[in-house]
Amino acid sequence: MTPRERFIAALERRPLTGRVPHFELVFFLTMEAFGKVHPSHRNYEQWLQMEERERQLHREDMANLYLATAERYEHSAIFLHPNPGTLEETIRLIDLIRDKSGDRYFLMRHGDVTFGIPDGRQMTEFCYRLVDEPDKLKAEAQANVDAMLRKAEILARHGGLDGFALCTDYCFNTGPFLSPAQFGEFVTPYLAQLTRGMRDLGFYVIKHTDGNIMPILDQLVETGPHALHSLDPQAGVDIAEVKRRYGNQICLIGNVNCGLMDTGTDEEVIESARYALRHGMPGGGYIFSTSNCIYTGMPLRRYELILDVWRREGNYPER
Repeated sequence: MTPRERFIAALERRPLTGRVPHFELVFFLTMEAFGKVHPSHRNYEQWLQMEERERQLHREDMANLYLATAERYEHSAIFLHPNPGTLEETIRLIDLIRDKSGDRYFLMRHGDVTFGIPDGRQMTEFCYRLVDEPDKLKAEAQANVDAMLRKAEILARHGGLDGFALCTDYCFNTGPFLSPAQFGEFVTPYLAQLTRGMRDLGFYVIKHTDGNIMPILDQLVETGPHALHSLDPQAGVDIAEVKRRYGNQICLIGNVNCGLMDTGTDEEVIESARYALRHGMPGGGYIFSTSNCIYTGMPLRRYELILDVWRREGNYPER
């Protein structure tokens, strides 16, 4: 099986032999690993000044960098961050990577448009609108879903993209920004529509959110994604409990503690990786990953440390 086929098997909770599939939502340490600036860190103002030949060189470089990361660190999937992030540039990047690697890797793109935690400049206004303008907020939520599904239709017709990672964060470490009741009113119906629409177009859907998701976990599962990411242990999310409650319904991705990878001991990092594997693997439906991403400033050797654990201990027996 190719890495892509193994990734899909895990998303569908089918039994596997051999290594548990692995990927990271983002691998930002490309400068340390390859001497290249990550695509997300490249200057858009400079892009606007480039002639088309230079833009094409940047597209080639981005595609090569995504593939080099997947090959070196044995990722089964690539989460694309086109820069610029237009639909046109997304399609060009998909085509470049498919031309270079065929169907070897599962390709996904960000696609969430639901309401998450507002930034500090908008938080107060958003809270007022929940009370003062609930119908207008819901109309905006519906318009956002409708617009995203129109883009998804274009990508489906074009081909080459396997799925979407819905990357809107709903929760702090202490719990959701919205109460479960508010979440059920302003987010869940629109997340369910978005997920269902993408699935109907033939895409796989991975729902990402950090923080303590336990008060809204049942709602997240009910919206019907193929998988949940990141199962954040810094917020008290225990993969063993999530697996017990929903492992027969949904694939689980993540739970290796990013905070420990940055500030903990090697022993703590190793134990976090082991815990995720030990409780995620049984019965299939698990993809090995950190609880967020390989972010700027994290020691690369700590990522390599959890990969050593994964290679030794993340293996299903041969049937």
